[in-house]
Amino acid sequence: MSAAQAAPFLRKITPGGGTALAWLAGLLFTALLRVRLPGQAEAEVLAGVVILRWDGLTMLALATLLALRGSVLLTRRPGAALCHLLGAAVVGSLPLGVTAIPLAQYLAVDIALYTIAVTRPHHESDRAVFLGLGTIAGYLAVRLACGWSVGTTTALTVGLTAAVAWLLGRAQRQTREHAEQTRLRIAEQAVTAERLRIAREMHDTVAHSIGIVALQAGAARRVIDNRPDQAREALAAIETASRETLAGLRRMLGALRTADEDGHGGGATKQGLRGAGGSAGPGTDSAPSGTPALSGTLSPSETPPHSQKSPHPEMPPPTDTLTFPKAPGLPEMPGLAALDRLAETTAAAGVQVAVRWIGAPRPLPPDIDLSAFRLVQESVTNVVRHSGADRCTVTVDHRDPEALALTVDDLGPTPGRERERSGGGSGYGLPGMRERVGLLHGDFTAGPRPDGGFRVTARLPLPLPLPLPTGVTPA
Repeated sequence: MSAAQAAPFLRKITPGGGTALAWLAGLLFTALLRVRLPGQAEAEVLAGVVILRWDGLTMLALATLLALRGSVLLTRRPGAALCHLLGAAVVGSLPLGVTAIPLAQYLAVDIALYTIAVTRPHHESDRAVFLGLGTIAGYLAVRLACGWSVGTTTALTVGLTAAVAWLLGRAQRQTREHAEQTRLRIAEQAVTAERLRIAREMHDTVAHSIGIVALQAGAARRVIDNRPDQAREALAAIETASRETLAGLRRMLGALRTADEDGHGGGATKQGLRGAGGSAGPGTDSAPSGTPALSGTLSPSETPPHSQKSPHPEMPPPTDTLTFPKAPGLPEMPGLAALDRLAETTAAAGVQVAVRWIGAPRPLPPDIDLSAFRLVQESVTNVVRHSGADRCTVTVDHRDPEALALTVDDLGPTPGRERERSGGGSGYGLPGMRERVGLLHGDFTAGPRPDGGFRVTARLPLPLPLPLPTGVTPA
């Protein structure tokens, strides 16, 4: 039988079963020591007088019954089981004519000590090992009190094996406790990552739409007396943006409630644990439960062929984080395919967005596609809210096979057309973009242009395609 075949068999043996087998193996070994085996001139150990009589056999039978009873109790009542096994070791040693408890009679106790150290609290395992070592010392003390010889070396050997078995069990328990603490820590990190992701999505959703609402409201206030038609159009744009934002927030809350009900109050934690081995860290957009649809989201029928969106985006490694599976019924996440829609909604706020595509468009991993859209959306939102410009340029460069390059140029305020600012903002836009790019191991810069205005650039590395096996041609 190979090691791989033996491993499942050993896993099926319970601690009680292993203890019983150890006792029976010790009995067999004791018997073999006292008979002459083939190739031997005589037996290793001379059989005592008592073991050959009825009283010796009775004591061995009683010891076996005690050991088997202790094996049955080991899982439910480990303290009582250990007492039975120690009693079996003492009773089983009496008819052998030995000066100390032999190792063969103590093997079952060693397994019991290991099991107790693994499964029971520290104070209980400490008490068990002291009881085991105390039994060995007590056996020697009784013999000394009776004036009989003692086997000190044998007793030290048996005591050493008991201590080693207990230490191995303690180490195994500490390993399990560390693994459990790590699991709980990962669960807490998963919940924190989910909250950060929701906060980021809320910012991306609300900041863009509310910025447009504020500008349209200001324009409507200025022209409501002289040009009521334009004021009506501005109010209609406000209503549309508000409804889209409200619908996105409702979808987010509904998805969160669905995930919470499916996870019985622990949606983020339980889903994160079920997905362990994947990836999603703080700030990743791997479509966990609660993903909102934003105002720039396209319907499946509107998605161009160059952006092959997946309804289940998941972020690839880093390996020390978790992934969150997408809950049923969640809206699809936007990507670069939604830039035209974003340009339309921004144009309604008075800022023209020119989108330039350089190089042949290619399918992007969902996490990079989503992050690229979010970077452009936040940059354009900053132009709308904080710049006097009436136009900006978005450049999507696909020429580098190893990375996607994004550039958003704000050409600066148009003379005579300084816009009313919609407030100072939260200050989280640029740090949030820098964090998002950093999570993808990319490069991010933002600062004034030499000839005026502001420029945001990002370079997002793309995963290298896996090499095809020898003899396989791409479809």
